[in-house]
Parts: sequence; structure tokens; C-alpha cells
Amino acid sequence: MLESFEVETFESRLGETFRIQADTEWVEATLTEATPVGEGTEGRRAPFSIVLRVPGDRVLPQQIYGVAHAGIGEFELFLVPIGPDGEGMRYEAVFG
Repeated sequence: MLESFEVETFESRLGETFRIQADTEWVEATLTEATPVGEGTEGRRAPFSIVLRVPGDRVLPQQIYGVAHAGIGEFELFLVPIGPDGEGMRYEAVFG
């Protein structure tokens, strides 16, 4: 499933809620960014990143998480905490 994701998969979902499975509970997060980070080469997608914000001051460690979205489905992402933005902690996933 991850192989089929493009930046466009997420651009239309900005502001929408994603759920992150943290141990035995699901944490709600908002998609705040979907950014191209380069150009694709023949046969390969263009790399991009997404940023999800979890409200409050909870910090999830860098690791692979189950993620769910009502329109996209369930998948796994390697999320890296990149710091707070005043509304919560932000997490980045990079797609190469």
C-alpha cells in the first residue's frame, strides 16, 4: 500500500484526522503538511513528506506505528517527532 502513495494522496487530506496506534490505544492526529521533497526518476515516485500533529504535550517515541484514516485505510508509518508547534507535537514521515 505505501508504494502507491504519492504526495497527492495526502494533499487533499490536509486538516483531516488520522489515528495513530500507540501501544493499546489510538491517538488522534491532524495532517498539517504534505510536501514534495524532490523529483521522481523514471519508474520511481517523487519523494515527499507528511507532518501529523498530536494535540497536547504527549510525545510518542520515534518508531513504526499503525496509522488509520477513514478514506485511505490502515497502514504503517515510521514517525519521527520533530517538535511542538504551539498546538501539539508534530511527527514527520518521509516517503522516498
